[in-house]
Amino acid sequence: MSILFRGPVHGIAGPQAGVLVQDGHIAWVGTGAPPAPADRELVAEPGETIAPGFIDLQVNGFNGHDAAQGAQAISAISRMLPAYGVTGFLATIISSPLEDVEAFVHAARRAQSEGARVLGAHVEGPFLNPSFRGAHDVANLIDPTPDRIAKVLAAAPRMMTLAPEQPGGLEAVARLHRAGVIVAAGHTGADFELGQRAIEAGVRFGTHLYNAMRGFHHRRPGVTMSLLLDERVTVGLIGDGEHLHPATLEEVLRLKRPTGVALTTDQVAAAGASPGRYRLGGREVISDGAAVRLEDGTLAGSVATMDELVHRMAELGETSRERAITAATESPATVLGEPMLGRLCPGAHADVIILDHQMRVRLTMIAGRIVFER
Repeated sequence: MSILFRGPVHGIAGPQAGVLVQDGHIAWVGTGAPPAPADRELVAEPGETIAPGFIDLQVNGFNGHDAAQGAQAISAISRMLPAYGVTGFLATIISSPLEDVEAFVHAARRAQSEGARVLGAHVEGPFLNPSFRGAHDVANLIDPTPDRIAKVLAAAPRMMTLAPEQPGGLEAVARLHRAGVIVAAGHTGADFELGQRAIEAGVRFGTHLYNAMRGFHHRRPGVTMSLLLDERVTVGLIGDGEHLHPATLEEVLRLKRPTGVALTTDQVAAAGASPGRYRLGGREVISDGAAVRLEDGTLAGSVATMDELVHRMAELGETSRERAITAATESPATVLGEPMLGRLCPGAHADVIILDHQMRVRLTMIAGRIVFER
């Protein structure tokens, strides 16, 4: 069955824009008449936008399900995320014993993509700086010795966040990068110079920039500035109004190219659920409906949804609806090396959403199949 989306299309100027979907892929994007008639036409209403599906690089849980619980929980999360425009995500685990990390990576591989595509595992820790651990349990933090990195490589996660200043950190970055793992710097106290060396070794992403990182100082800018200034690096932002001040978001958007910023929710099981107590990688966290924290008040992931982050970014004075959508689509797809995701172009996977004027999701299509509609 072929479907023609008609209306304003992300990244395309001009009237009568459209996207033609055939056999699970995008067959045509342009203005005017498509090259072939469609079996069905979906028309965006005034103020709506046709866009690629969102991709989230950091999902710890959702609506009572903690991804660390395994394949069944990850599959459940996959079913629920399309209602918020997410068509692909990395299941994420925080610092845990290495045997649990290995089991988690395999669980993410076994999980069923019943809704959003499960694009692999993001292992956040356990090779982190204890002084910048955030909500990670210090008892689980270890140094990245060669034998430990070998265990991680045997499991083959899609992404790994580590602190490059830890003993053996730079060697671990280089080894992971050579093996094809996307290496991210996070929970790190690295200085500017070590940050540069880490990027040369293979760091290509900054996990929840500014949070759980050495603070910026005008004479000691720290790792945050090395990540911001290097064009090879994409930085992740949790733009939920809790983790970053709006001015900080604007600063990053002015410094980085459009595809150098990726919105990430860092969702935990409390997201999409009522306030209360939940689990994050074996730790109890408390949600008040706006933020989620440990008992001591430390932020522990977020309750934000991706459409909420896109809406918040689009409302900033120095950005736009277009750039906000790019930060949730093309940018994370580029980090993953997925040219056929996060874009509306011929040959791409037909992961398409319609956003209303308030950036709420009205319809979500994955692989040419409508999986959510309101």
